[in-house]
Amino acid sequence: MKVEIDMGTASSGKPAMIDLEELLATRLLVQGNSGSGKSHLLRRLLEQSAPWVQQCIIDPEGDFVTLTDKFGHVVVDARRTEAELTRIAGRIRQHRVSTVLDLEGLEVDQQMRAAAAFLGGMFDAERDYWYPVLVVVDEAQLFAPAAAGEVSDEARRISLAAMTNLMCRGRKRGLAGVIATQRLAKLAKNVAAEASNFLMGRTFLDIDMARAADLLGMERRQAEMFRDLARGSFVALGPAMARRPKPITIGAVETAARSVSPKLMPLPDTPEDVTDLVFSPGPDEARMAVRKTAPQPIPTTDLMAQLSRPQPAPKPQEQEKLFPEIDEAEREAAIDMVLKEILEDPDAGFRTDAILYQDFLVRCRIRRVAGEPLQMAGFRRRLAVARAGVDHKTADGETWPLALQLSESLPDDVQGMFLMVAQAAVTHAPCPSDATLARAYGTHSTRRARRLLTYFEERDLIVIRTDFHNKRIVAFPDLGCETAPGDPDAADEAAPFSAMAK
Repeated sequence: MKVEIDMGTASSGKPAMIDLEELLATRLLVQGNSGSGKSHLLRRLLEQSAPWVQQCIIDPEGDFVTLTDKFGHVVVDARRTEAELTRIAGRIRQHRVSTVLDLEGLEVDQQMRAAAAFLGGMFDAERDYWYPVLVVVDEAQLFAPAAAGEVSDEARRISLAAMTNLMCRGRKRGLAGVIATQRLAKLAKNVAAEASNFLMGRTFLDIDMARAADLLGMERRQAEMFRDLARGSFVALGPAMARRPKPITIGAVETAARSVSPKLMPLPDTPEDVTDLVFSPGPDEARMAVRKTAPQPIPTTDLMAQLSRPQPAPKPQEQEKLFPEIDEAEREAAIDMVLKEILEDPDAGFRTDAILYQDFLVRCRIRRVAGEPLQMAGFRRRLAVARAGVDHKTADGETWPLALQLSESLPDDVQGMFLMVAQAAVTHAPCPSDATLARAYGTHSTRRARRLLTYFEERDLIVIRTDFHNKRIVAFPDLGCETAPGDPDAADEAAPFSAMAK
């Protein structure tokens, strides 16, 4: 079903229409400096499309909560735990409820974590609930920054991974990203590059004008036009709007934001007793700020006597544990199960560690894995070991711990490939093919896999030889074992990626 929504007026005087179904498939990027009318544009888009598609708004300033009065959006206060937000997002997809995630009042670090948890819950919804959703993210440069800022690296990593999932992989799950940013230079390029529709508003900085012109396929000398755009005027391009850059003016909206642009007002008349008004506390302030008297200083002799006095032994009932004990064996088994589920996906070998780590954290929360989650370094190590596909019998032997020790001298990104070959040597299995090793490294290039084997040999970790049938054998001098002959040109073997110990 083709549905077109009216965004305003084009330069020709005709209505500026957006094909909603095409927009859901191709996503939208809105850019404009502060005051250019981005929020007004998003509000017009949301109001016009509200009867046709479920909507989810990531709202860092609380401007879009007014949609609930006219269009029935449910406001989700983000001052909750990440687990709660993830579960709420799953129920929102299940029941197809339009919602506004209100992030107002949170620090930037908390906003990034809350948005990542919420988007993760929507992304990980069950396949039966993959209905189309218009996901609007205002001030997207906060959640997908191009460079590290004052926020923690972990918050930036999980937020950027969630935004990348939304824009890169969300289409197949029914999630259509609409992101708005003040500056393209502050937005991560891999997030911005996934949009096929663009609405560019007033821009003053040269670097942002040049990027806007490049995205619209315009010449650099035409970029000056972005400085002259009026408030609420944008240049549109994309399969859902226009095949050539087309200036449009956004139409009126039915609801209003809680925050408005500042208006000039005359100053009040200065009263005669202005000094008393400034420096004398009012009656409400006097009741709220009751100052405590400063404690009297303790004499030095009394203080030394108190410090030297022996402390009484705590009573047995006072030695209660604040936190329940964690069953480490159960925790390790749960982590192994989560890693197994991740690696059963045939595309897992070609995804970045950041995306896999985000998937790992979400699955751990769903399974309620006790204790602190693995940090990124620990996750990479466990993932490398899991990719080797070692069973319990091999892991409990004397040789495998030495193989793990040897792998620690290698960079994180090649440990999985090294351990896969080591596992074949310990169990005397055929040497993995180049295609299988390439998957373990996260690439489709078999030539790169062969270069890494040469790299291992140059570090005196392995010795490579070929038998009379032109099959490859890899020996590990430190382990005292070698692989069985294997065809290096054989097809990719998917079994090692799901052959976790059961």
